[in-house]
Amino acid sequence: MAGQVYMAKVMLERRQVRALIDAGLSFAREQALPPLTMVVLDAGGNVVVAEREDGCSALRYAVALGKANAALGMGISSGTIGARNAERPAFLASVATAAEGCFVPVAGGVLILDSDDCVIGAVGVSGASSEEDQQVASHGIESLRWKVGLAPD
Repeated sequence: MAGQVYMAKVMLERRQVRALIDAGLSFAREQALPPLTMVVLDAGGNVVVAEREDGCSALRYAVALGKANAALGMGISSGTIGARNAERPAFLASVATAAEGCFVPVAGGVLILDSDDCVIGAVGVSGASSEEDQQVASHGIESLRWKVGLAPD
């Protein structure tokens, strides 16, 4: 028989994340982008919401998850990780191994920051160009008045 348990503090509520995804996908439709998949992780790396638009290929979820996980795991956007380490393929391969393959260091994985610039989650998008994926993630984050985390100044 299950007993009473303490509730965990939730930083990203499902309804907020749904609104973030809806705003991102609405922006993508306005830009006439291909079908996208979006994944939002909380600060602990747990999937809060994931959505795949009709027409996405089978690996889009894994790529979006890998982008969000890369950003969350390294503390900077997935595109920044790739750019900073372009000359260090052994490092990127090692991190991908440590992340059990759930690590995609190309643009499209963006951190969600609170008003104190602390990481509260990450968004990963896959389906368009990497830069367009990043724009969709950023638009969704900004729609809820959170800050977009690419790289600290």
